[in-house]
Amino acid sequence: MGLWNVVAAAAASWVFGMIWYRALSGPWIGAAGLSGKANAWRGYRSDLLPVILSALTMIVVAGFMRHVFFVSGLTENVPLGLVAGMGVGLFFIAPWTMLDNFRAGRPLRLTLLDGGYATFGCAIMGALLVAYGPATVVGRGGGSPPDFVPPKNTGR
Repeated sequence: MGLWNVVAAAAASWVFGMIWYRALSGPWIGAAGLSGKANAWRGYRSDLLPVILSALTMIVVAGFMRHVFFVSGLTENVPLGLVAGMGVGLFFIAPWTMLDNFRAGRPLRLTLLDGGYATFGCAIMGALLVAYGPATVVGRGGGSPPDFVPPKNTGR
């Protein structure tokens, strides 16, 4: 579960997002309150900044999921990685999206579309993060998470 695994998981989720939103662009445009494709691209930037920012965001999410998986000992079980990733999307990101959409007066349908991508995109990340087993940590013999050692009672 090293750096390249994080980048691969982020890239796979990012590509899945391109496919997801391309396939669901019509319903998403309607749920977002845009009347047509011409209006949907009204604020579109022609530079690469949105593409770069979305890719960096996927790397950040995959990187922290990798950290959480590693310290919890989830380093080798692909089905559990998939379920854990799905849980991150469904129980962390989707509810946050729902709150944001609710505050802005957007319809639940938009939350379902965006939350669906978060759920399945994170599931892909989770599966790929554990697909190649544990990474070797410098100074330690393998990829198992550090053991918790409680502090010694000094009698104070």
